[in-house]
Amino acid sequence: MIKGLALTPPVIGRIAIGKVVEKAGKRLPEKDDEFTLTSQVQARDGWIHHPLDESLRKTPGAKLRAIPVRLLFDEVDLNLRANYTLFDRSSGRPVCVGNGETCKRVTSAGIQGLPCPTPHGCDFGQGVCKPYGRLTVRVGDEDELGSFVFRTTGFNSIRTLAARLTYYFALSGGMLSCLPLDLRLRGKSTTQSHRAPIYYVDLTVRTGMTLAEALAEARAERQRRRDAGFDQAALDLAARVGFANGAFEELEEDAASVIDEFYPETGREDERSAGASQAERARKPLADRLDARLGDARQRAALAKSAPPALPA
Repeated sequence: MIKGLALTPPVIGRIAIGKVVEKAGKRLPEKDDEFTLTSQVQARDGWIHHPLDESLRKTPGAKLRAIPVRLLFDEVDLNLRANYTLFDRSSGRPVCVGNGETCKRVTSAGIQGLPCPTPHGCDFGQGVCKPYGRLTVRVGDEDELGSFVFRTTGFNSIRTLAARLTYYFALSGGMLSCLPLDLRLRGKSTTQSHRAPIYYVDLTVRTGMTLAEALAEARAERQRRRDAGFDQAALDLAARVGFANGAFEELEEDAASVIDEFYPETGREDERSAGASQAERARKPLADRLDARLGDARQRAALAKSAPPALPA
């Protein structure tokens, strides 16, 4: 096995709730109020639709707001991988990936493990680091190990999906991969959105089924798989080993499309300059930084010595 290359679930398509459009010579993300299933191939006008996109719509042109799905794995964090991530905008490569406690960061000395105080408390990533989640699901029965990936930098989607997966895992006794589910688009308004609707993604039991019926279907599906020799625990273990085989999950070619979709060109120059200055500070030798701090301390001491004595009260 090649070391340094993360082995991720085979992707046969993408699930998106928007697209990238060109306006005034700039490529900008445009949000939508429905799902779109695309293939892995891009044309001049964007990603080519997957055949399932049309077949899942009840009528031609109808809004696609719910997709019947199954999960590949039983473990929550194998189905939904979410991290705080900082990308190099020019190359598309991840620079720093963390979970709020620890992170892996590219430095002049190589990839290092460092504390991760979240983007709000991190001088290195503030303003350019975002939450980034990838949900992997099965759509259709054509390829039982092929997956569609939904990528998002939205807190609402990441938090909702993580909560749902955790609850379903507990309720089903760890049978996430056997549950019949729907990937569902929801909308809400907030004060920050100025009452305009914002859309996020949720996971619910399959349309037309109760939770009890979905759990019964999961138990029956688990038994059918066992009878056929399907080893779900071994599959989960192989996936975990594969993810751990590389320092970062995203390939450069995949990260380029992520940057296109989630980091619009408007304001990107400011982010680049901020990221460049942070990277420069990170590369600056420790001795130079200590010398600068010592110089500041000496200057403050000299100013204090030259100041007139305080008058007695």
